[in-house]
Amino acid sequence: MSNDRPKAPASSRRWRLLAGVGGGVLAVALAYGLYWAQVLRYHQTTDDAYVSGNVVEITPQISGTVVAIGADDTQFVKAGQSLVRLDRADAKVALDQAEAQLARTVRDVRNQFATTAQLDAAVEAKQTELTRAQNDLERRARLGASGAVSGEELQHARDAVKAAQADLNAARQQLAANRARVDGTTLQNHPEVRDAAAAVRNAYLTWARTELPAPVSGFVARRNVQLGQRVAPGTALMAVVPLDQVWVDANFKEPQLSRMRVGQPVTLSADLYGSHVVFHGKIAGFGAGTGAAFSLLPAQNATGNWIKIVQRVPVRVALDPREIAAHPLQIGLSMRADVDVHDGSGARLPQLASSATPWSTDVFGTSDAEADARVAAIISANEPAAARAAATPAGSAHSSGLLADAHTAPAGGAAHAKAP
Repeated sequence: MSNDRPKAPASSRRWRLLAGVGGGVLAVALAYGLYWAQVLRYHQTTDDAYVSGNVVEITPQISGTVVAIGADDTQFVKAGQSLVRLDRADAKVALDQAEAQLARTVRDVRNQFATTAQLDAAVEAKQTELTRAQNDLERRARLGASGAVSGEELQHARDAVKAAQADLNAARQQLAANRARVDGTTLQNHPEVRDAAAAVRNAYLTWARTELPAPVSGFVARRNVQLGQRVAPGTALMAVVPLDQVWVDANFKEPQLSRMRVGQPVTLSADLYGSHVVFHGKIAGFGAGTGAAFSLLPAQNATGNWIKIVQRVPVRVALDPREIAAHPLQIGLSMRADVDVHDGSGARLPQLASSATPWSTDVFGTSDAEADARVAAIISANEPAAARAAATPAGSAHSSGLLADAHTAPAGGAAHAKAP
C-alpha cells in the first residue's frame, strides 16, 4: 500500500497538464478563429506583385543620320530636352525650296488679283468704245436717210459697232475667266497659296523632326543608338521611363478575386525598403484575362494529360504619388500586396470609361505653331506694300523677326539643342 500512494498524485498532475495544454490550444484556436472572422477573412494577400510603369520608346519620324546624342542610360531628362539629333542638311534644302515656292505663289496670286482689276478696267474701256461706235452709227444712219453720208461709210459704222461689241464680249470673257481664279478668296486663303503653305509646313515639320525631344520627364533606359547610325522611322533608339507614374500589378489567385472591387484600399510593401515602409493604394482595375491567356504561348488544355493549375489575374493598384516621391520605386521591383475587401459593394467588373486623356505630351505641338508663324511671315513679306503697312502695328515686328530667323533652327529645336 505504501508503494501505490505516490502514483495517484502523479497521474492527477498529468491530467491537469493535458487539460491545461488542451485548454490553451483551444483558447488559441478560438482566438485565431475570432481573429480570422473579424480581420483575416477580409484581407487577401499575395507576394506575386511587381512594379509596372510606362516605358516611352523614342523613335524617329523620318529617316536620317544621327549626329548628336543628348542623354545616356540612367540619366534623368526633362520633357522637351533633346535626346537625339539627326542630320538636317536635306531637310534644310527642302524647306528653302518650299519657302521660295510659297513666296513665288503669293506674288503670282497677287498678279491674278491685279489682272482682274486691269481686265475690269479694260471691259469699261471696251464698253465706252462700243457706246461711241453706236452713237456714230446712229448719227450716220440719220444722215444716210438724206443722202449726206454714203452707203459705204454707213457700212463701216455698222462694222465698227460689231467689232466693238466683239471686243467687249472678249474682254468680258477674259475677265470672267480670271475672276474664276480669285473670286471668293483672299491672298491668304487662295487655293494656290494654301497649297504652297502646306508644302512649307510639311518641309518645316520634317526639319523640326530631325530633333527628337523627350516626350516626358524620366530616366533614360535601353539606349541602343550610336553616332553616325542611319535610322529609319520607327527604329527604337532609347526609352524614357517616368518613375513618378508607376503602379503595381498584383497577381491574385482565382478564389481571391470574388470579393475584390475597384476602389478597395491596398497596403503594400517593397522588398527594396522592407516592411517598415508601407505604401498605400487603391484597386484601379482588373485584367481582362489571366496571365496564361495573354502569354506568348497560351496553354492548350484540350489534351489527354491535363492537370488543373490555379490561374492568376493581374489586378492594377494605383499608388499614392506622394509616397512614391518619398520612396521611389523602379519597374520590376517585387511587392507584397494586402487588399482590404470589407467594402464589397459595386460590380466586380465595372465598365469604367475615362473622359480625360490619362497620358499626353505637348512637346511636339510647338512645331505646328512655329510652322504656321513661318507661313504667315512669308505671306506678309510678299504682300503689297500697302497691306504690309496696314498690318505693321499688329504684326510687323513678329514677322520681321521670323524672316530674320528664316534660315535658323526651329525655336523648339534650338532650345532642345542647348540641352545636355
